[in-house]
Amino acid sequence: MALMRRVVVTGIGPVAPNGVGAEAFHKAQLAGRSGIRRITQFDASSYPVQIAGEVDVNPEQYIEKRELRRLDRFTQLALIAGQLALEDAGLELEKEDPTRIGTLIGTGIGGMITWQEQSRVLFEKGGTRLSPFFIPMMIANMASAQLAMRYGFMGPSSTVVTACATGSDAIGNAFRVVQLGEADIMLTGGTEAPVAEMAIGSFGVMRALSTRNDEPEKASRPFSKSRDGFVLSEGAAVLVLEEYERAKARGARIYAEVVGFGRSCDAHHITEPHPEGKGAALAMQAALKDAKAAPEQVGYINAHGTSTPIGDRAETLAIKQVFGEHAYRLAVSSTKSMIGHLLGAAGAIEAIATVQALASGILPPTINLDDPDPELDLDYIPHTPREQKVEYALSNSFAFGGMNATLLFRRV
Repeated sequence: MALMRRVVVTGIGPVAPNGVGAEAFHKAQLAGRSGIRRITQFDASSYPVQIAGEVDVNPEQYIEKRELRRLDRFTQLALIAGQLALEDAGLELEKEDPTRIGTLIGTGIGGMITWQEQSRVLFEKGGTRLSPFFIPMMIANMASAQLAMRYGFMGPSSTVVTACATGSDAIGNAFRVVQLGEADIMLTGGTEAPVAEMAIGSFGVMRALSTRNDEPEKASRPFSKSRDGFVLSEGAAVLVLEEYERAKARGARIYAEVVGFGRSCDAHHITEPHPEGKGAALAMQAALKDAKAAPEQVGYINAHGTSTPIGDRAETLAIKQVFGEHAYRLAVSSTKSMIGHLLGAAGAIEAIATVQALASGILPPTINLDDPDPELDLDYIPHTPREQKVEYALSNSFAFGGMNATLLFRRV
């Protein structure tokens, strides 16, 4: 068996409700700044849920206006994140072999906005009035494909769709591609644009979303006794994964090394996690085994931490199963407390938060933890960031259908 190559993160491109670009996103995390507001993308006044995480970005600054009309918003956000990540990585693309660079961008829902708009056209005007761009705008693989086409990357290109585990699954699969030598560089992550009537309405009738409409910035409150559901958000995140030796040779800045990837399935319920966190625990154990790391070496976990009553409890139980007494010495926090839930992009934006924590030695907080749930008794870094250097950090993502994915990073 060939020697597995080391893989590092050399560029990041966060496009989040509380910050666009590496510096803005990091500053927002350390300030504990929420990006949750009242919805502006449509009139939500008749909906029980009237809040979401919207990205403050002008796509025309990154993409030509003519091209924008042929791209769903989920693809637009991915292209912005990809550009930011490449710029952050400092790659001189004209000197690179395009056949050794690939893309692996996931999405949970894909072109929701396009689907909704074209459904209106179908039922109001008939099938002959549909846009010829409907299918290529809506299908899930188009973010990855468009990113490859924009830069001429001819290496492996694919898409992962595993609901809210998508972002982490995409990074984990891209990690394997570089590790096994199929490519030297992979642009990977997730993207989602679900702030639309159909998504807000359907998640709302499931009673999955917070209805704290009068206090949007306080609505996402993981691990709090008063949590009442997650906050739906849009956004994207792309990471540049690169083979370690070539990254070192070109003098690249390295945020962290990807050392482990684990996944599992609860095989339990279409939306609820296993009540004892069994699947989540299996994913964390698999990531540790993949990296040949001991549980005691992990110092920080960026939790899935959705702010749902069942989810936060199951994840806490899973952490205790995997880490035993060390669970109480771990620092844990939820990025979703500040930006809400980006669905298929969640794992990717949280991976960025994790590698920034490793690189800076500052762990991001869980905001809105005003009334801790007494059943959830770990160290969730309430309110303010913490200066603490850690060697290993986990990032968890769990999804509808019981799909679980965990990434393990190491400080370089």
